[in-house]
Amino acid sequence: MRFLIISFLILSFSSCQFLDNEPQGKKSNAELSRVMGADSIYIDLDQKRIKLQQRRLDSVFKKLQKLSGFNGTVLFAEKGRVVFENAYGSADVRKNRDPLSVDDRFELASVSKMFTAMAIMILREKGKIDYDADIRTYVKEWPYEGISVRNLMNHRSGIPRYESLADEKWPDKNISLDNEAMIRLFTLYQPSTYFKPNNGFHYCNTNYALLATIVERVSKISFSEFMEEYVFKPAGMNNSFILDVPGDSLLSSYIEGAGVPGHDARRKGYIMVKNDYLNGVKGDKIMYSTVRDLYKFDKALNYNLLVSKETLEEAFYPGSPRNKSKKDNYGFGWRIRGNADSTVYHYGWWKGFRSFFLRDMKQQKTLIVLTNKDKGPGSEHFWNIINDSSLSLYPASVNLKYEEDNGSWY
Repeated sequence: MRFLIISFLILSFSSCQFLDNEPQGKKSNAELSRVMGADSIYIDLDQKRIKLQQRRLDSVFKKLQKLSGFNGTVLFAEKGRVVFENAYGSADVRKNRDPLSVDDRFELASVSKMFTAMAIMILREKGKIDYDADIRTYVKEWPYEGISVRNLMNHRSGIPRYESLADEKWPDKNISLDNEAMIRLFTLYQPSTYFKPNNGFHYCNTNYALLATIVERVSKISFSEFMEEYVFKPAGMNNSFILDVPGDSLLSSYIEGAGVPGHDARRKGYIMVKNDYLNGVKGDKIMYSTVRDLYKFDKALNYNLLVSKETLEEAFYPGSPRNKSKKDNYGFGWRIRGNADSTVYHYGWWKGFRSFFLRDMKQQKTLIVLTNKDKGPGSEHFWNIINDSSLSLYPASVNLKYEEDNGSWY
């Protein structure tokens, strides 16, 4: 018995020595992941559930395709794993040709706003922007006083829509309007505001167009360059970009080469949407991306790769007082679902495109849907997917890896 106790103590001491001598940091993590793939162990437990989810989701979207003409791409992820991704329909809706793929780029419309907000948060962390400063600190010619950067982020500025102003005052609709020209219109005509700053909520694209201009004025580079350098590259979003339409330039008939074309419904069928003079305004729209790239952004948020956890949490904090008549709220570039815990989302619609980005952070579920039709299934179908817990996956150990070739995390 005494011999057994001594042997046990020796073995224990040896084990402690072995642990003490283990290499620390990234290298040891990489070595351990090669020895034992923790992800595969957990994922194997869920294979049956994942396959059932895939069949169920494919059935849902095929049904939506048949009943409502759904045409687009889909990605659903849960607990760090892509459970389902697929494409339905065609890039050319009119002639039902050129089958879509999950790597096709779509115009995100207002889903672009979460990226504009991220640019502001990055500059805030760098000490370049104060959320509560008057925006005339950064855009000196802006004619309205008392509006803060935070007011723009939360849609509480009271500023009217630039689309209405431009439709009335922009003289030639064949010439592109950009952010600087938009500001000149406001400076020249100064239309009445809806309310005093921070005295109400009014969802308005002008807010986020102004935020993009602030990014340019502060960073001294174009908005598209800033996004590429500080958001897309760090997140590994190699198939995403902000479309640059030069201001005061003659419009092309269609946007070509950016991604799949958008389509609007007409009485006799769908038409391909032509280029629009408002497409030169950035920040509120005109970002192109794929479902896979948007999921990379989702992971970048989960791992705090772009801003700190504390900074990001502000994006999901309600920007307006609670209102019984309005269940949902708005943070920084995200709508906040009032009847759910830790759930944020955004929808987008613009010139033949519709987009949906839903994140249930508590359940670790993400659903991304991109379409190139102005008509299709409503968001309730997508919330049903998020809220369905009948096939929930087990928690998984997900190792974040660094890809040295392109300098991104995946």
